Amino acid sequence: MSSSDTKLNDLCVDLCKLGNISDEELFKQPPPAEDCPICFVRLPSLRKATIYQTCCGKVICSGCFYAPVYDNQGNEVDNKKCPFCRVSRPTSDEEGNKRQKKRIEAGDAEAIFMIGCDYRNGTKGYPQDYRKALELWYRAGELGCSEAYHNIGYAYDLGTGVEIDKKKAAHYYELAAIRGDEVSRYNLALDEKTAGNIQRALKHLMIAVRGGDGPSLKEIQILYSDGRVTKDDYTKALRLYQAYLGEIKSRQRDKAAADNEGNRYY
Repeated sequence: MSSSDTKLNDLCVDLCKLGNISDEELFKQPPPAEDCPICFVRLPSLRKATIYQTCCGKVICSGCFYAPVYDNQGNEVDNKKCPFCRVSRPTSDEEGNKRQKKRIEAGDAEAIFMIGCDYRNGTKGYPQDYRKALELWYRAGELGCSEAYHNIGYAYDLGTGVEIDKKKAAHYYELAAIRGDEVSRYNLALDEKTAGNIQRALKHLMIAVRGGDGPSLKEIQILYSDGRVTKDDYTKALRLYQAYLGEIKSRQRDKAAADNEGNRYY
């Protein structure tokens, strides 16, 4: 076994020693996402609707990233700078990687997570290395990145870089869900539904809907149509999702989404 394999297995054992997570902890509503540091509107839960800046480590919304910049005469100018710290955007993967490595040295969980994704995909000049990706995600997860734990759970679910292990997959989905990852919570809900535990599934789905997960709302609608949850349950879910939309919507984000479907934020 290589040193990399040993390190990965040791991390897995350490985290799995946490044991069973109590229902009180599992079903507690996570705090909402932080506000965009520029427009001060709650960040959307959809990852593609936010942009991480390797220069300053800030996560900003697509609305602020793509908003036009004007000069003193009111003319739109070609702006290639970070909307937060005003540093010029990297012009190559190499430059971006150097900035990201500095963020890693500073213990930036988001930077560590994203380089893990680059290793998984073999992008931005990094070789495709699933084991390295998992090691980086472990580190990012320990530093608070919920999506890193989701990716580890997903890897165990499918056997990507590790042996398939549904128990470990569920464990990491739970760790991710507790930290606010709605996709992981949706996955847990589907597992509970398959096991016939509809009320537990509904608890997960309600929490995910409040966090802005559209598929969870659709799943509650399906359960209502099948007569497995009540009309009051579905009505509550609709209200929770509307409340979420009210917290994230802005004209600037709507404009960015209208200009490019890739900027859709709900």
